[in-house]
Amino acid sequence: MAGTLYVVGTPIGNLGDFSPRAIETLKAVDFIAAEDTRVTQKLLNHFEIKKPMMSYYQHNLRERGEEIIARIEAGENCAIVTDAGMPCISDPGEDLVHLCAERGVAVAVVPGPVAAMSALAISGLPTSRFSFEGFLSTNNKNRAEHLRQIRDDRHTLIFYEAPHKLIYTLADMLAALGDRRIALCRELTKLHEEVIRTTFSGALALYKEKSPRGEYVLIIEGAPETEETVLTFEEAVERVKSLREEGLSVSDAAKQVAKETGYKKGDLYRTALQ
Repeated sequence: MAGTLYVVGTPIGNLGDFSPRAIETLKAVDFIAAEDTRVTQKLLNHFEIKKPMMSYYQHNLRERGEEIIARIEAGENCAIVTDAGMPCISDPGEDLVHLCAERGVAVAVVPGPVAAMSALAISGLPTSRFSFEGFLSTNNKNRAEHLRQIRDDRHTLIFYEAPHKLIYTLADMLAALGDRRIALCRELTKLHEEVIRTTFSGALALYKEKSPRGEYVLIIEGAPETEETVLTFEEAVERVKSLREEGLSVSDAAKQVAKETGYKKGDLYRTALQ
């Protein structure tokens, strides 16, 4: 009988956030797949957990993924952990879960802290609709395309960023998105946890005076709502006539203006012909 893959969340900074169920799961499985075995070993030592580990990270995920799946299909239970937070969120564990789904291998989740959601909750920005965007690419073309795609999104945006790339990222975001409100959340759950609520320009001014430190979650205000121009019915008819002069038939012009304004195509068509 095949085993199960357990996706286990680990603390993002405070060991007190490691759940009793997560501890029990790591003690019960046959082996642990870890992003960095040295980091995970410290966690296991703290909670007196002794289990064999296998390294599983971005550069060996396909080869190791097949090994892990084979062991689970042979009846072993495996827990996958990342250095901090939930596996599979901007993390190679995503690929392993995908493999399990393809092979029909059981997957169970043992939830834990997530930096993105923790930062969103304390950002002071709207939380009802949001989009997790992960890390921006270091490739200039891909980076610019990513920012272009989200430029008009009205929901709150969530990014991760490393301290040595933060200023570069803030400058690119200011240029692509305009000056928006942002909450820079760093060192979450740790002794020096900090939330800076400002704007792109304010953050750039701040980090001219001091160097960024710690891993950041950036919570960014969505695009402002654009004011839609509301045409009167008479103005909509004039728009139909204008499109007709540009070469469209009255029917096609009325159809286009009806989509733009909400007025009925038939009313626009008849009035334009009069």
